[in-house]
Amino acid sequence: MELTGLFFYAVSLLILGGIYAILCLALNVQWGMGGLFNAGIAGFYGVGAYTSAILTTAASSKHLGGFGLPVPIGLIGAAILAGLAGWAVAKICVRLKSDYLAMASIGIAEILRLVIVNESWLTNGSLGLSRIPRPLADLTTGRMGDIVFLGFVWFVVLLVYLAASRLHDSPWGRSLRAIRDNEASAAAVGKNVEKFRIQTFVIGCAIMGIAGLSAHYFRFLSPRPDPLVMLMAGGSGNNRGAILGALTIWTLWSVTEIFTNRLPPEWATRSSFIRMLLVGLLLQVVLQRFRSGLLPEKSPPVKFRQE
Repeated sequence: MELTGLFFYAVSLLILGGIYAILCLALNVQWGMGGLFNAGIAGFYGVGAYTSAILTTAASSKHLGGFGLPVPIGLIGAAILAGLAGWAVAKICVRLKSDYLAMASIGIAEILRLVIVNESWLTNGSLGLSRIPRPLADLTTGRMGDIVFLGFVWFVVLLVYLAASRLHDSPWGRSLRAIRDNEASAAAVGKNVEKFRIQTFVIGCAIMGIAGLSAHYFRFLSPRPDPLVMLMAGGSGNNRGAILGALTIWTLWSVTEIFTNRLPPEWATRSSFIRMLLVGLLLQVVLQRFRSGLLPEKSPPVKFRQE
């Protein structure tokens, strides 16, 4: 029984690690490749989660829904709606510099959160949505559903990783990194800086919407580590570093729960803050020993055509 419990604990760890990996890949497109500091991740992630849930749940008198669509269709809808939200925000805020963009994106995320909480006809308010289906739920029973969901999550991670890697190595990705490193020089050679920034913001937000597949697993009610911290630890600008950082920080966060739960009662109430402290200390160690993260960014080789 102990081995079975450890196995399904590892399954749960990898499921949530995969969801965080998708968020880190999205953030890597925006910040690692484009230099856009989006601090409103939770807002676009929430848009994706609620969109996918609404599209896939059965009819209910408490919230909008009843479409009963397959989960993959729900995730496509989540990506589209989160991308549209990102486009609307980018049209307003993308000209702002890093600090001001971060503050503006936090404000946008708070607006989205208030809409989710207060529009009960749409989302059932603070009570949330229930009976959200899982992919292939009809083919599995009991704990096997977690294993199937694990495979589904990492299949999505693979697709997002391949798409992000293709973007990173493409001429579009090279232009984006040129804008990130020296905006004035990129504009001087004819690159439309604002257009690239908007495209980057929209693509990143769409991927954040896909991470809303966590709605088909369970919703979070306690503090969680920030995907920005995960990306910094893994290596900004490197898609493999984004996945490694997500798995490393989430594993630390999850495993420390086992130890903090054994603390005396007077310390148990502070367990979340202790775990945050441990994540912060790990990040300090990583940044001191590996200034560019565990897997630093590497530019793809330039290929010249021979005529």
